[in-house]
Amino acid sequence: MKEELRVLCAFVAIKTNLLMSDRNFVDYVKICCRSGAGGAGSMHFRRDRLTAKGGPDGGDGGRGGHIILRGNKQLWTLLSLKYQKHVIAKPGENGGESNSSGAEGDDVILDVPLGTVAKDVETGETLFEITEDGETQIIVSGGRGGKGNSHFKSATLQSPHFAQPGEEGKKEWKILELKVLADVGLVGFPNAGKSTLLSVITAAKPKIGAYAFTTLTPNLGIVQYRDNRSFIMADIPGIIENAHEGKGLGHRFLRHIERNALLLFMIPADTDNIQKEYEILLNELKQYNEEMLDKPRLLAITKSDLIDEELKELLLPTIPKDIDHIFISSVAQTGLTELKDEVWQRLTADEK
Repeated sequence: MKEELRVLCAFVAIKTNLLMSDRNFVDYVKICCRSGAGGAGSMHFRRDRLTAKGGPDGGDGGRGGHIILRGNKQLWTLLSLKYQKHVIAKPGENGGESNSSGAEGDDVILDVPLGTVAKDVETGETLFEITEDGETQIIVSGGRGGKGNSHFKSATLQSPHFAQPGEEGKKEWKILELKVLADVGLVGFPNAGKSTLLSVITAAKPKIGAYAFTTLTPNLGIVQYRDNRSFIMADIPGIIENAHEGKGLGHRFLRHIERNALLLFMIPADTDNIQKEYEILLNELKQYNEEMLDKPRLLAITKSDLIDEELKELLLPTIPKDIDHIFISSVAQTGLTELKDEVWQRLTADEK
């Protein structure tokens, strides 16, 4: 990953950790966008003290205002749009005499965090994704201005007594979804130790508790690595079986994993069946978006301080063979250096 993107991720993570909470982290909004109507073309003929019956000189109407999304790296949530259900742009002005065009309607520019995806409500189609600071995309275009009567003059029609009306603006409902931007996404059932790991190896302070769905919002943290290098880790709220169908927290947070470069699966050492739990997690990702299976993966066996070396040997046959694994304990802080080494190696594999 390019260094510029790492710096950007780090900045976003810092803002997220300082300001994100259950109340102000908004990653889904539905808004009604009404673009401006185009101004009407002018039906006018040149008249002055020297010209009694001049030719057509009606100007064009101005374009109606667009609704535009603009990427802003300073933002980390869609909170500013949560209560702005209707966004209305101004219409363009009508054309005037002497071929003067009407002014364009003012555009409405909505600043959104990087990683914002725009979708159409009716079709569910993904329109675009904002990924760069300052990037702009028109989510609903304004109506075109009408042409003045000067455009319709011809050899057979010297005096057109008509002009083109402006195009009407559009009224469309759109969905904006935010996908957290991070290098590493933590994937695991509730109480797998994801929040504890994040609190130990980063400066993030996620809520930690011994009950399901302690984490209700994605938490981001900066992991400091060797030689002043770093990467961003995201604690995604716990997945449960059938989450891809919307069960539990469902689709609300599965989409955040789509933006992660590496998936770190986390399964406790005291779970009944590590292989089965891993397969359930993998299946949920596959059912939600099969492309997630193409991402690099690593398995962390958490809470390894609860077992000794003999029990670790007994667990080996139950660990999936198609993924590298490492035993860690966030409480005892064992295996964490090795974990960071493994993560960094995978994140930078394409740069070598």
